[in-house]
Amino acid sequence: MENKVKIAILGYGHIGKKHVEMVSQNHDYELVALIDPKFKTEEISNSTPVPCFYSLQDFIKSSIIADIVAICTPNGLHFEQAKTLIEEGIDVIIEKPITLNSVEAEELEKLALEKKVNIFPVMQNRFSPPALWLKDLIESEILGKIFMVQISCFWNRNNQYYTIDSWRGTKKLDGGTLYTQFSHYLDIMYWLFGDITNIKSKFADFNHSELTEFEDSGIITFDFNSGGMGSFTFSTSVWHENLESSLTIIAENGSVKVGGQYMNHVEKCIVKDYIVPELPTTNLPNDYGSFKGSAQNHQYLYKNVIDFLRARKKIHTTTNDSIQVLKIIENIYSATV
Repeated sequence: MENKVKIAILGYGHIGKKHVEMVSQNHDYELVALIDPKFKTEEISNSTPVPCFYSLQDFIKSSIIADIVAICTPNGLHFEQAKTLIEEGIDVIIEKPITLNSVEAEELEKLALEKKVNIFPVMQNRFSPPALWLKDLIESEILGKIFMVQISCFWNRNNQYYTIDSWRGTKKLDGGTLYTQFSHYLDIMYWLFGDITNIKSKFADFNHSELTEFEDSGIITFDFNSGGMGSFTFSTSVWHENLESSLTIIAENGSVKVGGQYMNHVEKCIVKDYIVPELPTTNLPNDYGSFKGSAQNHQYLYKNVIDFLRARKKIHTTTNDSIQVLKIIENIYSATV
């Protein structure tokens, strides 16, 4: 049996706990440390009795060896933390977005190449059964020419999510709704259809003006470089609970809609001479109390990392893809009408 991959979790908030759960369920990994300045000893589960550190520097100075550190901290901290770890020669898993701007992400990519270190961005929605089905459908050219693509993400984020003392809602640590809430869906769009141009954006802040430093809703239109036109509409102002995250394709040979709250099931497939195969069940979404987050497919990412490290199989979430998605977000924000 091969040695387990030793991993530490940096950031023990909601998503950090999800990573601990994924690691504990995967026999290829060994959790060796938890790192969080707000960490409370009593939070450690009896099933994961590992050392706790209150700073990344304290962990680095310790005698504990980690092959990978999973960065699960606020968005605005990712760059400096990842840079520190890469300089130490430690592979990193970085929650989305890997940084809050493309220049910093490119710097990390360059540094990782120099240090021969791996960066594994978390873009786990690529592993969901509907997303994989869409990828195959498009690459097989069954749909023919793509005419139109519409993505709609309508979520609820309220006072329970944006608390006064939280990093969420700040430009410095959160970045904005396209970084924190909807970068996964921009990533799916880029992964399926490629880059965009002729962007026009319109934003509004309907009911979060006292909670956040940025918009809560937007309408974006654009053309795909590969052909066809598209729109991306989003809001976190939906009352009470999440409404949907959906992707609709109008193409030469038919139409497809993947919907649900998290693009987690096929709602329509009307395609010439084609029958939808039976897809595996999509995992339940992360629970954020009265509202929910994106579908939980982290276990597939962790398996992909193991397959890459041990068998040099293709990594499905690359740093370059993360950089391209960050550039799309930057272009969207700079294209305000």
